Amino acid sequence: MQPFSFPVTDETMNILHTSDWHLGRSLYGRKRYPEFEGFLNWLIETIQDYQVDVLLVAGDVFDTSTPSNRAQKLYYRFLHRIAASTCRHVVVIAGNHDSPSFLNAPKELLKALDVHVVGTPSEDPEDEVLVLSDDQGVSELIVCAVPYLRDRDIRVAEAGESIEDKDRKLVEGISRHYAATAALAERKRSALGDEIPILAMGHLFTAGGQTLDGDGVRELYVGSLAHVNGGIFPENLDYLALGHLHVPQKVNKSEVMRYSGSPLPMGFGEARQQKSVCLVALARSEGHTETVVDLIDIPVFQKLEQVKGDWEALSARILELVASGSRAWLEVIYEGEAVIGDLRQRLDGAVAGSQLEILRVKNRRVIERVLGQMDEWESLDELDPNDVFQRCLLLHEVPETQRPQLIRTYQEVLASLHDDDSRAE
Repeated sequence: MQPFSFPVTDETMNILHTSDWHLGRSLYGRKRYPEFEGFLNWLIETIQDYQVDVLLVAGDVFDTSTPSNRAQKLYYRFLHRIAASTCRHVVVIAGNHDSPSFLNAPKELLKALDVHVVGTPSEDPEDEVLVLSDDQGVSELIVCAVPYLRDRDIRVAEAGESIEDKDRKLVEGISRHYAATAALAERKRSALGDEIPILAMGHLFTAGGQTLDGDGVRELYVGSLAHVNGGIFPENLDYLALGHLHVPQKVNKSEVMRYSGSPLPMGFGEARQQKSVCLVALARSEGHTETVVDLIDIPVFQKLEQVKGDWEALSARILELVASGSRAWLEVIYEGEAVIGDLRQRLDGAVAGSQLEILRVKNRRVIERVLGQMDEWESLDELDPNDVFQRCLLLHEVPETQRPQLIRTYQEVLASLHDDDSRAE
């Protein structure tokens, strides 16, 4: 157990902030349930070790809006186990990958276990502002539990509006929503007559947020540049727990506005990244709350490694991994100039008899010599739908002046399809 960087007293409340579990996610066809189970077991132990009072899960509990039975079992078993731990409350909000109706379905039953679920935004802030009590029934924490805000939740589309108009309305709508919940939280705190800490949760993309190649982070408002500036969040918050970005990071360099990041690397681009959860200590003293944040490193449950270079570099690194007895999953990126027609066969031979497993091979060699054109050999799974559409525009020589509107319309169709999936029962 890592030492606390702050004094722990009976007056200190310990909050654990995590997000983006993506239960059920696979990696190039490989199921990852043992990793998810390992993380949840570790999380239970961490909650016990650090005497955590409240667990925050800031969205994307599941990877899809229709999670598998095995993913659901992991989730509900975890909630059942946490009820017997030191943790008094769990607060879960929906992310853009989650189905709001699916998360909300058992909320009344889960409330009996002090698990508070907010899957759907509400016009009434009362539904998103939770007052949590200790074992004696004394109010100890106010949480503004704001789920992922879809476009239709925060703005009214109007005919003829420009991209700039849409962006402005999105940011204004998000800002109004957080301001309304924070104002209600302040009124509740005043009514209780005590300086109870106020936390907020959210699932969104803030301006300047860091992402990594292959992490699967989606643009939340496609066709838009509406990344929210950290300055929109109310000033009366003692801590802001965000989800959606998989890289652990601060917002506007603030110690108390953070993304916890995903607990597992969601792609090979995250393979070298240290995953963590945020341990937030709230110490009430002389009418105010002091907030101190520590990061707790998450163990690696399945090693991923990205191997790049020409054939000599690839074979040398794979030989090192075989000799060390590594069980890593590999993404191999061939960057040599020589044409190797049997690349996959060579790689399979290099790992034969070892515990390594190659999940993906990418060949980035320039094939100017072969086809007489500057291009890269790409497979369709390397491109997202926006890449494919933009290449279609180029192929059909669509004038550049027409492309922005066509791209925006296409992205709105994609967003509509995704929202339909999220609403599916």
